Amino acid sequence: MKRGGRSMAPKLMDVSAEIALDLDLGSDWGQSVAFDPAIEVVIDGRSLSASPVFNTYWRFAALRQQAYESRISGAPGPWTSDPILRVHRFTNCYRASDRVSQYLINEVAYRGSQQREEIVFRVLLFKFFNKISTWQLLERELGALTWEGFDLDAYDSVLSEASRAGVTLYSAAYVMPAPSMGAARKHTNHLRLLDAMMGSELPKHLQDATDMRAAFELLKGYPGIGDFLAFQFLIDLNYSALLDFDEMDFVVAGPGARDGIRKCFGQAATGIESEVIRYMAQSQDEHFERLGLRFGGLRGRPLQLIDCQNLFCETDKYARVAHPEVTGISGRTRIKQKYRMLPEPLTAAFPPKWGIR
Repeated sequence: MKRGGRSMAPKLMDVSAEIALDLDLGSDWGQSVAFDPAIEVVIDGRSLSASPVFNTYWRFAALRQQAYESRISGAPGPWTSDPILRVHRFTNCYRASDRVSQYLINEVAYRGSQQREEIVFRVLLFKFFNKISTWQLLERELGALTWEGFDLDAYDSVLSEASRAGVTLYSAAYVMPAPSMGAARKHTNHLRLLDAMMGSELPKHLQDATDMRAAFELLKGYPGIGDFLAFQFLIDLNYSALLDFDEMDFVVAGPGARDGIRKCFGQAATGIESEVIRYMAQSQDEHFERLGLRFGGLRGRPLQLIDCQNLFCETDKYARVAHPEVTGISGRTRIKQKYRMLPEPLTAAFPPKWGIR
C-alpha cells in the first residue's frame, strides 16, 4: 500500500494474546472493544510490542474527527456519545482545524501584506503569545500590526499596561520560556527577540532554506527557542504563502507526544519517537481498516506528521482516563481542562495551497 508515492511502513506482525479493556466507551467506538489483540510492529529496526493504548490512538482519532465533522456541518451538540470526549477538552485531529490555528491562518498569515518580512513578523508576533485576545489587544491599540511600522516601545507599553491590569498575555497551551534578552518582563524579552530575528534577515534565510529541517535549525538558533517551539513556529510559518514544505518531510516529538508514544509502545520506543510518528502517518489506512473505523481525513487530506504528533499528545491525555494502568513519562494522571463550548463559530478555511475548499 502506498500514500503519495511513499512506501508504507512495515506491516503488522503476529497477533498474539488478547487484552481486556475494562471501560465501556459507548456506541461511537463502532465495534466491541472488550478484547483487543496484542500486536507487534517493527519501526526503525526495533520490534515494539503495542499496549492497548495503540488501538485507542486510532479509535480516539476516528471519534474526535467525527465530532469535529458533526460540529462543522452545523449539527446540534453534543457531537459524540463518548463519555471522555464529552467531559474533557481535546484538540482536533488536524492541527490546522483548531481555533487558534484557524485564526492564525485566516486573520494573521493571509491578512495583510504578503511580503516575506511582513508575513514572518505577523506570524511570530502572534505565536510568541499564541493567544487571540493578545493579538486583538495590540490591533485595537496600535492599528495594523506591521514590521514596517513596528515600534518596540509602543508594543511594550500596551502589553505592560495590560499585564499590570491582570490580563493574561500568554496561552496556556504550552510553556513559552522567556528568552534572555536583558529585560525584566517576559513579554518585553519576546518583543526584543522578535526585533532581533527580523534584524538578522530571518525571513530571507527561511525562504532560502532548502528543506524543512534547515528552516527548523534556523529558528532553533535563537535564544529561548528549543526543538519543540522551533517546530511549532515552523509549522505555522509553513501555513503561510512564505513557505511550501511538505508536512510529511520532518517532525519533532514534543513532551506530550513522547508521553503518548511511551504509553503505546513502552520504553523500547525511546530515541526513535520521530520514526514512530512517521510510522503512524504512513500506516494510518491500514489501522483504520483493521479496526473497522471510518476516517475520511480532512476533506480527503490524510493525517500528516504534525497531526500524528499532536494525536499522541491527545491520546496521552485520553489514556489517563481510559487506561489509568498504563503510565507515561510525566506520570500525570488527570486531564486538567474540561470541555466548554465557546460561543464563537468554528471556522474551516485552510491554506489555499492545500487545495481544500
